[in-house]
Amino acid sequence: MGAGRFLTAAVVVVLGMAAEARAQGWIIDRRPPIPVPTPIPTPVQRPFEVRALTIDARIRDQAAEVQVSQTFYNPGSTEMEAEYFFPVPEDAAVEHLVLMVDGKEIAGRLMGKDEARRIYEEIVRSKRDPALLEYMGRGLYRTSVFPIPAGAERKVVMRYTQLCRRDRDVVEFTYPLSTQKHAAKPVGKLEIRASIASKEAIKSVFCPSDEARVDRAGDHDVKVSLDRSDVTPTRDFRVVYTLAEGSLGASVLSHRPDSGEDGYFLVLAAPEVKAADSKPLPKTVVFVIDRSGSMAGKKMDQARNALRTVLDDLREDDLFNIVVYDDRVETYKPELQRYGPDARAEARRYVDNIREGGSTNIADALKSALDMIRDDSRPSYVLFLTDGLPTAGETNEFKIAEACKKANDRGTRVFSFGVGYDVNARLLDRLSAGNGGATEYVKPDEDIEAHVARYMAKLTSPVLTGVRIEFADSDVNRAYPRDVPDLFDGGQIVWAGRYRRSGTTKLKVSGKVGGESRSFEFPAELAEADRGNTYRFVERIWAARRIGDLIDQIDLNGQNKELVDELVSLSTKYGIMTPYTSFLADERTPLHAMTQNTDRARVALRELESVGGMSGVVQRQVKGYYQNAGQADAMALNRAVGQPGQAGMGGMMGGMAGMGAMSLSAAPAGPATGRAGGAQVAAKASAPASRAQAGERDVAETVRQVGAKTFYYKEGRWVDSAVKPEDEAGAKVIRQFSDEYFDLARAQSDERNRYLAFNEPVVVKLDDAVYRIEPAEEAR
Repeated sequence: MGAGRFLTAAVVVVLGMAAEARAQGWIIDRRPPIPVPTPIPTPVQRPFEVRALTIDARIRDQAAEVQVSQTFYNPGSTEMEAEYFFPVPEDAAVEHLVLMVDGKEIAGRLMGKDEARRIYEEIVRSKRDPALLEYMGRGLYRTSVFPIPAGAERKVVMRYTQLCRRDRDVVEFTYPLSTQKHAAKPVGKLEIRASIASKEAIKSVFCPSDEARVDRAGDHDVKVSLDRSDVTPTRDFRVVYTLAEGSLGASVLSHRPDSGEDGYFLVLAAPEVKAADSKPLPKTVVFVIDRSGSMAGKKMDQARNALRTVLDDLREDDLFNIVVYDDRVETYKPELQRYGPDARAEARRYVDNIREGGSTNIADALKSALDMIRDDSRPSYVLFLTDGLPTAGETNEFKIAEACKKANDRGTRVFSFGVGYDVNARLLDRLSAGNGGATEYVKPDEDIEAHVARYMAKLTSPVLTGVRIEFADSDVNRAYPRDVPDLFDGGQIVWAGRYRRSGTTKLKVSGKVGGESRSFEFPAELAEADRGNTYRFVERIWAARRIGDLIDQIDLNGQNKELVDELVSLSTKYGIMTPYTSFLADERTPLHAMTQNTDRARVALRELESVGGMSGVVQRQVKGYYQNAGQADAMALNRAVGQPGQAGMGGMMGGMAGMGAMSLSAAPAGPATGRAGGAQVAAKASAPASRAQAGERDVAETVRQVGAKTFYYKEGRWVDSAVKPEDEAGAKVIRQFSDEYFDLARAQSDERNRYLAFNEPVVVKLDDAVYRIEPAEEAR
């Protein structure tokens, strides 16, 4: 079925005096140090490499059988005597654990939490490496010693079974991969395969850790997969799925960080997976295509192919029509047509003869399409495609958007496709957002047909339309997306928001099935503050979506102090570096200088005035990414939209040249001099090299999300975003690896010990106390 989410993994290798390469388990070199006379060259201890990591999990009715294969490579000049350690997944009942090295079983022992804690502490003390502190509350599997010759590989295969956590109708499979976050080298090849089989019907499948592919063969079988190369995982692999019988299932995941704050919820709603031969509900689709002169050539060819795809994906009894426009508007037929073999063949002939020429009359084309739709008993969709600015008829973007909304009196959802960089991206967002749809941008080197086909695949079989979600007895607020999308066969709704009142409640999902109103109720619970951190990721998903909404409000309605203040505050707290707040990652930026930082954000946000060109399009793509975020990891979000200080917008933008305003993020604070221009974009591309030459860290290395906290690298130490300058002044200084250091680690949970696992000085707030942890040789 297409995309779900990407998940991550990690292998830990501790060599000599340093943690070099990490993943879900780690190996220790047990050779004692050998004194070597000075004239004789000492072998250089180089990092172990994790050439490959493969995880195969088979989950059946809550029981998971897991096999992990890791290929270690020793690039050193001497043989290593390795001992393999594996931290037991948190809250998991693990048994039948077997370890094989190159096909031979290695003896090992499973240790309880208390004994394991002593082993973790011994490794941390002897290797002077704090990375393992976060596992001090977990069990441990430990093997006997095995050799890894110099220049050789060893394949380690581990098998075990575990019982997955279940909370009401929600089942979660977790695999400990986050140890890789301190690694010096990435894993060469990562593969994850998780197959889920259940006697109860599986409804939603959600991966909060990253993006993975989700394929469904029916209501009872799901496959989740991931393939990555040269990856450095920073979080555990998590798959959450819900179980429910009936035509619709809906579940609530919730987290309340503090009794004095709002809680956060995530609703997952999905229909049953219908048989391939089942008859879908009929719908109406009108395709509106730009045939102006700028569409000539390859773009027009692709647009015609996209239209053919739409026609091929319609079903019997669907209604459809085609509107083509330049400075004039033309319709395929005066009225909507009922789809069938003859209608399809005739429409395809019409498409073959569409020719380009003239200017662009967007307003009249949309009005013509919406005026055709008079029946609201079936869901209706307008797919609107353009490659340029409005140049004929009404050209004011506000008036075009308002006229479109006024003409849309049947609740039609409008999906806009912007082709190339010559569009008014803000206008397209206005049209989509004001009519319950979404905007898709097609880069100059991308295929229009592929983008349209992806949307049509989602729209093929509507199950529930005009969806409303509400809680019976709880005051919820700031829930996103604002307009809940229609629910389609094989799809799901992910709705995130905040709540004030905890406790047992009822979740109501309502909408239309065809022309009939339907309502579904589900028991739900909104967590109290003492329910733990299982669903803490919900808060971060909400924060990303709220940031997207704030940028959208600023984009469509202009800046105001409250919106900009909240944008800066959320970016600071959660480490989400937007193009307008990425200066926070700069080592020179005072983290809590709110007035100064807000002023800088206001300057950067002026770039939203650019509605066209690469900058205009890329900014709206990034905004949409935040609005629809499904990831809890701020670092993954930052990578997806492009790290500040790097040319372009990262992997998501595929090597684009970049956005002008982002160059402001790396500059010291100064007076507002106007919008950033092309010269700043060009300068930005060389920023990483110049920073490295100056001995500074790239901004990608100055923000870390650890557990519930965000840390920033400032003036030679990592600072908890919750620590203000006046708090740090009274911090208690503790020397790393001292008895006092380990006393602190023993006194708190392994969750909190993550905050002590830095190799550099760190300032952290734990409850009401602030600590400054310094490396042993630097402590005072």
